[in-house]
Amino acid sequence: MRPLTILHLAANRWWTGSADPIIHLVSGLRARGHRVLLGIIPGDRFAAKAREAGIDLVDGLRMDARLGPRALARDVLRLRALIRAEGVDVVHTHHSHDHWLAVLARPKRALGGRPPVVRTFHNLRSVNRDRLASTLYRRTGAVFAVSRQIESFCREAGIPPERVFWLPGAVDLRRFAADADPAPVREEFKLGDAPVVVSVARLATNRGHELLLAGVGLLVHRLPRARLLLVGKGETRRPLEQLVADLELGSHVIFTGYRDIDLPSVLAAGDCFALMAAGSDESCRAALEAMAAARPVIARRVGALPETVVHGETGFLIDDDRPESVARALGDILEDPARRRAMGSAGRARAEECFGPERSVETVERVYGEVR
Repeated sequence: MRPLTILHLAANRWWTGSADPIIHLVSGLRARGHRVLLGIIPGDRFAAKAREAGIDLVDGLRMDARLGPRALARDVLRLRALIRAEGVDVVHTHHSHDHWLAVLARPKRALGGRPPVVRTFHNLRSVNRDRLASTLYRRTGAVFAVSRQIESFCREAGIPPERVFWLPGAVDLRRFAADADPAPVREEFKLGDAPVVVSVARLATNRGHELLLAGVGLLVHRLPRARLLLVGKGETRRPLEQLVADLELGSHVIFTGYRDIDLPSVLAAGDCFALMAAGSDESCRAALEAMAAARPVIARRVGALPETVVHGETGFLIDDDRPESVARALGDILEDPARRRAMGSAGRARAEECFGPERSVETVERVYGEVR
């Protein structure tokens, strides 16, 4: 297809949720010859990361729903002028606020019609079934769902099946290569040759840390030298630290803080990876990164994890919220080095086959061609 001018909009400022998948998608589309503009809420790490990736950011947009109707009107006018001036062929939105902005702002083109709007649903709760949402979805050329559950929910919300596309998560296979050096992280936290579980997730409510800690509390009776690295930052760190103290796990649980540049080494320092809940992007990117790093994944059946982890082959899927189930799965992995290595290798192979960034970019590009 001929190169397109594509405008991506994300009413997000944080380096979490939709941010990293958007950066990968925009970079992939640019690599295939398209011109891509990105509009986000300015002033935080998302903007900094976009600039690091060499992505052009749109100036003059606020895209913050809390700023009221005047700011909304200014954004609509700015977008309408931008779409005209830049000859935008497709507007790709990622959140409800920017979705509405795009539909309200798109002008008529000289040859008739308006540039199509498409939407990625990054989590289930963003799919609505009320009358207002139905009006929005009728004006949307296509939607992408990052999990099968979201895909099904989109159809239940009345979006025609032929306009709903499954878009599995993507992972940077080169960055999270299986040969990352674990030694610096093992030395930093004095892990020695202890069996280590790694979990990467924002320290926030409903992220499953309490269940994981309860499971580790049982695991240490089976494996007294086991360690858990909790990677991330967030508002629940202090309550979680208190829970660790209450469970008498102070010598077993390490809060590493936020890790970025050395995250591949952090994953390599673990013998397995655990994730008990999906975040604001339900493609569960952290699990994909662990698979790319050749680490078996122990996870609950949430978000995209049921179609990501192959139970018994690349890790274990847990069907309940019982600490005993978590402890059993972790123990079975940590006590069997040969099986652990086989699962890790299978996870890496599955990441290469199914979750490389090129596959997602090809899907999106094909849909752009269909909606135009």
